[in-house]
Amino acid sequence: MMKRMLWSWGRRVCGAVLALGIVGAAAAHGGHVATDKPVMEKAVADKPAKAARPELGTSAAIAPDGSWYAVASRDGHVVLHRSTDAGQHWVEAAVVNRVPEAIAADGENRPQLAFAADGAVLVSWARRFEERFTGDVRFARAADGLHFDEPVTVHRDRSIVGHSFNAMRVMSDGQVVLAWIDGRDGAAARREGGDYRGSAIYAALSDDGGRSFRPEVKLVDHSCQCCRLALTEDVDGAPLLLWRHVFAPNERDHALARVDADGAAAPLVRATFDRWQIDACPHHGPALAVAADGSRHAVWFNQRAGAGRVFYGRLSAGAVEGQRAVGGPRAAHADIALAGVRLAIVWKEFDGERTRLFAELSDDGGRSFRSQELAATAGASDQPRLLRRGETLFAFWRTADEGMKGYALR
Repeated sequence: MMKRMLWSWGRRVCGAVLALGIVGAAAAHGGHVATDKPVMEKAVADKPAKAARPELGTSAAIAPDGSWYAVASRDGHVVLHRSTDAGQHWVEAAVVNRVPEAIAADGENRPQLAFAADGAVLVSWARRFEERFTGDVRFARAADGLHFDEPVTVHRDRSIVGHSFNAMRVMSDGQVVLAWIDGRDGAAARREGGDYRGSAIYAALSDDGGRSFRPEVKLVDHSCQCCRLALTEDVDGAPLLLWRHVFAPNERDHALARVDADGAAAPLVRATFDRWQIDACPHHGPALAVAADGSRHAVWFNQRAGAGRVFYGRLSAGAVEGQRAVGGPRAAHADIALAGVRLAIVWKEFDGERTRLFAELSDDGGRSFRSQELAATAGASDQPRLLRRGETLFAFWRTADEGMKGYALR
């Protein structure tokens, strides 16, 4: 029975998420396939792939002047949108890539947006190749926020494998960190007749605000193939990464690692202990926020005691403090953020007829929360995000029917 279910789920699309967030085994085993054909033959430059369902994957950020920006895919272009009323109304501000290409924008794998220390707008996305589950990580910079330089491929590796699920962050010292899930090591192992669990995580750093990137460095082996990465900043300014890891033989829990100044990762630390044994990719990544006192607050999806749920907990050495379920049994794709002492969690949840957007807020470090419903939609929807301006937190949610909207959390 389970085999038939996984096969059925996998037919939808690599990345289609059920109410429990599980994707078919075909997505996990078929991802990051390698070929010897040249990159230029396989890159789709002028014929974007048609999606079987709305690709609503969008990222948003608040600029230093208080304006909201969002990046999304449309007809082979990454489009920058701007709002001056906290996400209530939007106008198109710029087209990032002049030449169309096949862009991933499915929620877990979506365009990324950040602001450099000098105010430049930075955008990154995954470009799909014709070969299934393959692509590369792209990047473009607009010094004036409107006119983007020609996009570049961030990594030196040009093999036809999966380079995708990229995460981007500008650190407090101005360094730009781009991390992504990479299939080159698994492909190499298979060519030698060996075995390789999952994929790897690579990163490239920029010390000049995105004008150039150092050669990429492998951070870890054996990440899950299709779950988003959580990239944030530790209390001392070091990049901190949380991801779904494939612990031997097939436990898909989460791991945590710091990235040093040279771009290398410190030894990983196991972060969650639900011990979900599944030979498939859940397509459901974590989120992470670090408080001023160094406490690490996370939300993630796992199966525990036979039930798939979203969880919240405080990550400490070798344990999770205060772990509890978030929302109901159909809660999905939570995000977490901090503003001063206030901690917020947002997620979406299908009630059988509509998908609802919920939030929880805590003013005591995550020991207690109060909840509120923010919105609902009858159609398709993206994953919700949390944004911060000063001491105020906002939820950002894009739906097929209502569009992009911001919600202040009180």
